[in-house]
Amino acid sequence: MRASILALLKDRPMHGYEMIREIGERSDGAWKPSPGSVYPTLQMLEDEGLITSESEGGKKLFTLTDTGRAEAESGPDAPWEEAGRGVDWEALNEIRQAGFGLMEAFGQVWKTGSAEQRQKAVGVINEARKKLYLILADED
Repeated sequence: MRASILALLKDRPMHGYEMIREIGERSDGAWKPSPGSVYPTLQMLEDEGLITSESEGGKKLFTLTDTGRAEAESGPDAPWEEAGRGVDWEALNEIRQAGFGLMEAFGQVWKTGSAEQRQKAVGVINEARKKLYLILADED
């Protein structure tokens, strides 16, 4: 996280949520850090004197200090690229579509089905979850 923030700030000052979006875009969706990992890292970098912040319209804008720029220059240019290496994008998309399809069907049953149909749908989801864990356990 640290290296990614420093690398991003080499380009220009940014807000925290802007960094989250940029890392997501630059890693082609392989890594979207949470605010819970970004903001503590920003605070740590500020405490170390590597970045400064100023309020701008109710948001904090983060900028490298001279010391921070020197550290950023000595670090990797695109640390987020590592997150996407070795990812089978086709398989990832296939499983994502299957999951979305399942949730869409479940949502339809929940919105339009009877109480009995909803209960059956919950049973199907619970059974599917168990079967998925059995796959990991190499059991039928």
